[in-house]
Amino acid sequence: LLGQELGRSLDRADRIAMGQNAQYSLEYSPSDETTKWTNPDSGNSGSMTPLKTYQTASGEYCREYQQTVQIGGKTEKAYGTACRQPDGSWMVQN
Repeated sequence: LLGQELGRSLDRADRIAMGQNAQYSLEYSPSDETTKWTNPDSGNSGSMTPLKTYQTASGEYCREYQQTVQIGGKTEKAYGTACRQPDGSWMVQN
């Protein structure tokens, strides 16, 4: 869900952990509740916080979120919107 440049700094296990955490958080966490992930092998970690949930005019459910990733001691933050797809997964809109 983060930018491509930052995503290249994450290994496969990091990306899987981050993606699973994001899907769980967007589907199940109340607004303003943070969920976290950690990869003990790489030392990288992150969090996801849904901020606002709404329904579009077409009936699609969307959530604004804040995501944080710590890579090599450096913290990066991203903000965006994800919407639930017909298969139940969440896709970033911006």
